[in-house]
Amino acid sequence: MTRSAPELLLPAGSLDRMRAAYDYGADAVYAGQPRYSLRARNNEFRIEQIQQGIEEAHARGKKFFLTSNLLPHNDKVRTYLRDIEPIIAMRPDALIMADPGLIMQVREKWPEVPIHLSVQANTTNFMAVKFWQKVGVTRIILSRELSLDEIEKIRQECPDMEIEVFVHGALCIAYSGRCLLSGYFNRRDSNQGACTNACRWNYATQPAAVDPNTGEAMAVAMEGDFNFNKAQEDENEAFAGCGDGKRHPKADQVYLLEEKERPGQLMPIMEDEHGTYIMNSKDLRAVEHVQRLVQIGVDSLKIEGRTKSAYYVSRTAQVYRRAIDDAVAGRPFNPELITELESLSNRGYTAGFLERRPANDYQNYETGSSQALRSQYVAEVKSVQDGGWVEVETKNRFAVGDLLEVVQPGGNRKVRLEQMRSLDGEVLQVAAGSPLRVRIALEGAQGGALLARVFEAAATV
Repeated sequence: MTRSAPELLLPAGSLDRMRAAYDYGADAVYAGQPRYSLRARNNEFRIEQIQQGIEEAHARGKKFFLTSNLLPHNDKVRTYLRDIEPIIAMRPDALIMADPGLIMQVREKWPEVPIHLSVQANTTNFMAVKFWQKVGVTRIILSRELSLDEIEKIRQECPDMEIEVFVHGALCIAYSGRCLLSGYFNRRDSNQGACTNACRWNYATQPAAVDPNTGEAMAVAMEGDFNFNKAQEDENEAFAGCGDGKRHPKADQVYLLEEKERPGQLMPIMEDEHGTYIMNSKDLRAVEHVQRLVQIGVDSLKIEGRTKSAYYVSRTAQVYRRAIDDAVAGRPFNPELITELESLSNRGYTAGFLERRPANDYQNYETGSSQALRSQYVAEVKSVQDGGWVEVETKNRFAVGDLLEVVQPGGNRKVRLEQMRSLDGEVLQVAAGSPLRVRIALEGAQGGALLARVFEAAATV
């Protein structure tokens, strides 16, 4: 049975990352104007870069989607049509939008422009899909909170609507990115493109009680020899929470969070019958579910990460491209793809809501920072020299004797680094830090190839 290949959609925070995405297997990218998308930082796409990006994409037979997915306040509503008009003239392949008012404006003035409904609109059921279809939306990016079975139901009920699903990257808290913490702490609105990632700060947990008169959480002194870490371990063993399992008794208690840099500012943790949805979510990884998504008939598989590096874009594109190609060809899933994703910076991985796992599996309480377990991005090839040498720009420390993985569109390979020199010809043993330019002996590398240092102890596990 021949299956249709879904589109592989990658983020682009810059032209270089856009090109990397295409080089390593993406069919399309998404990028946005800083003022009207949710990525104001690490975003080089001003009007000139957008035009160049669209032209390059179309020259390669690829697609370029423009994100206009913020939930605007009045001042941005007044300027939106003025600022988007020159972009429309560049003919992006679609606008990714969330706000009904902006969608209405675009549909009235440019009814021919395809509109993809952003995940920020949080579409969780097939009737909502039918509503947006009547409005004229051409694709729905489904909520991150849906299971595989729910996605399949929407596909069955809405066979003539394009649907898109996130398969990799950050899992935003508070129902698909509507986070209040950034705005509260720093006066930076996540839905205006200025999120401070307050969900990833260093928080401590304190006990609390509920005021019987107001219903508010109050800090209380810890009594006896209660050990929160031990209680958490017990919870991990017994909690059956998300969905139809038995609720752990500790889940009905109220706790308070205190961020390290804000002593005395206590925030309550609440939980409902579906589980807990706040603080330091692990990263989404659904490469092992690509086969099922292909069978369902999902039209586009989307990767999150417009602020990520070219290395992240390249590796994720490469891995998910192989997963899609295997699924379409009917080949079994290759578990090595999971291993390769461990080489990327991550906060631990989860399949999110695609599988109804216990609620405590969704959250990364042990580590709140990236953990690259098997390899580390260390350099990019800037030019190929005579005699089997290449000039590289360093990103992290590496040394002669290290095992390097050469990542490039034609296929990856591992080599032992044997020689390194400075640009002046001095023999080096170590490239210490970033950014440096050095030359290394490396046969067969292409310009733009990425180098990762393999942690050999981890690789043998």
